[in-house]
Amino acid sequence: MSEMTRWIELEGAVNARDLGGLPTRDGGVTVRGRIFRADNLQGLTPRDVALLVGELKLRHVVDLRSNAEVALEGPGPLTRVPEVRHHHLTLFAEGGRHTDVEADTQPLGIDGDRVLPWAERVPDEELRVTGFYFGYLRDRPSAVIAALRAMALDDGAALVHCAAGKDRTGVLSALALEVAGVTREAIVADYAATGERLELILRRLRASETYRGDLDSRPADDHLPRPRYIEQFFQVLEERFGGVMGWLSRNGWTETDTAAMRARLRD
Repeated sequence: MSEMTRWIELEGAVNARDLGGLPTRDGGVTVRGRIFRADNLQGLTPRDVALLVGELKLRHVVDLRSNAEVALEGPGPLTRVPEVRHHHLTLFAEGGRHTDVEADTQPLGIDGDRVLPWAERVPDEELRVTGFYFGYLRDRPSAVIAALRAMALDDGAALVHCAAGKDRTGVLSALALEVAGVTREAIVADYAATGERLELILRRLRASETYRGDLDSRPADDHLPRPRYIEQFFQVLEERFGGVMGWLSRNGWTETDTAAMRARLRD
């Protein structure tokens, strides 16, 4: 990993980066080498594993994929590394046959009145994406909390991932960065940064039968992680719960948890 970039260049994954190096609201910067985010890890090579486990001291993998994805794709090479502990915490909010890759293309599974009662305020496209994101919190709050706690463990680096490293991973990363006090602008920019690798991500996913059916015939632009999606997600939480911390506290997150996350990303 270059000192000049947060991207982690791997042979078997294309959307891996560090949550370090981001500005905080009090003028600080998040610490590098503590929490990473990525796309599917199925294709990691021995060299990738050596980099992650040996050089970057990866000790915790938070896998947000569904049970179907894990069964169809397999658990991945890092599960064979004894130093690495796996936390499989599915968010169960899939819009496609096996995944949530249709979250930004089709309104499948979204009940606008139940998910976003103020739907008339937002464009349909925004409603679809934010509805899926809010669905993670609504349907699997315990998994969201457990994933954040695993990301904050202090006995080595942690990595959170899903299939594309875009939606499920994007939401968990945004929540972690908000807890750590990162500026909203930096959180939005980190979410949108996946767009820089989108073509490579979609190429990888379309090579797998698990994901191809949910992606075929959709132009790449439909899958862009647009800043307004995560901005609207934060607005949902502000209006309904008083913000991210309000939602977290209602679902069992404690001051000790907050201190642990800040200690991991802030020093």
